[in-house]
Amino acid sequence: MITVSRGVLVTLAALFSAYHVVLGITSMSAYRHPAPVIVAIALYAAATALSLARPSRIVLPAWVAAFDLAVCIAVPVLVVSQLDLARENGYATWYVAAIGTLMTIVMVRRRNVFAWIGIAFLVVHTLVVAGFAALGALGVIGSVVWVAAAAVVTRALGSMARDASRFARAERQVVEWHAEQEAHVVERQRRLDETYQRAAPMLIRIVESGGMLTEDERAECLLLEAGMRDEIRGRALLDDGVREQVLAARRRGANVVLLDDGGLDGLDEQELRRIHARLAEALRGSRADKLVVRTVQTGSTVAVTVVGLRSSAPDAVAGDRVGPRDALAATSAESEGADDEVELWLEIPRHEDAEAETSKGAGL
Repeated sequence: MITVSRGVLVTLAALFSAYHVVLGITSMSAYRHPAPVIVAIALYAAATALSLARPSRIVLPAWVAAFDLAVCIAVPVLVVSQLDLARENGYATWYVAAIGTLMTIVMVRRRNVFAWIGIAFLVVHTLVVAGFAALGALGVIGSVVWVAAAAVVTRALGSMARDASRFARAERQVVEWHAEQEAHVVERQRRLDETYQRAAPMLIRIVESGGMLTEDERAECLLLEAGMRDEIRGRALLDDGVREQVLAARRRGANVVLLDDGGLDGLDEQELRRIHARLAEALRGSRADKLVVRTVQTGSTVAVTVVGLRSSAPDAVAGDRVGPRDALAATSAESEGADDEVELWLEIPRHEDAEAETSKGAGL
């Protein structure tokens, strides 16, 4: 597709407008007095210069459009007052094409009302001073056609620009949707692969034993199920060190819940490694019966909160008295009983230079 730069169009419009000025100057002998015509030429030149200024701004300033309309009214009055329209005046009627050109520029620069008023005044003025036949003889019809063509082309270009914008927006949405779907597929496949690698040995053992598992193997199945649940709910909270400490806590009988609500999205690898190391250290040092690890929404200086609760119930005072099977079968680690006490409270900051971590509880 052939495209023309805005600068080229402005240059062509300026040359065409200058042509009318030259015609007016060279036709001075046809006027009774040159002074009013000189004023008309100056007004037209000034209006054209203002209308073509700042081409990067499509919409013409309202005051410039109003000035152009005033010039459109003044120029025919000044020029015709010095002509005898009963005879052939040749290029002395340059003002007709000049006004048509000026109103075309106004129309192209999105000031439709001013352009239509201006060209309508030219038609009415010509009818009053020269009659209906002069519309064709002086070229008024041609000026009206220019303005009308400019209106049609401008509307068509505006519609094309809007359609192009909608198509571009739709294309971006399709690309984003496609990328999102691909990301979902890749993530789902990765999780399936990880789940298979972790669950395959136990599934083979279940098949080989015909479902007759020992108590230890059943406990391992529960631990495996909890680990797979962590991969879904914990997401960015997990790395190998955190997984190891979570498994160790569950083996000693603790109930551990990991919840990632997207609070770690956008952090770089270095910050994530620091958070994972601090989380693994906290889990290693805690003897709580219930541990809840949760991300904090973006915008907060805190990235992760860790809450550890110790139950004062007789059957759960010592961690080694509660097996993994009993702990994993609990309804929820987030429910706090009346006798639960806080054993661990830790806030891991989002950035390394953030406010110092607040922690309290035994073992920290």
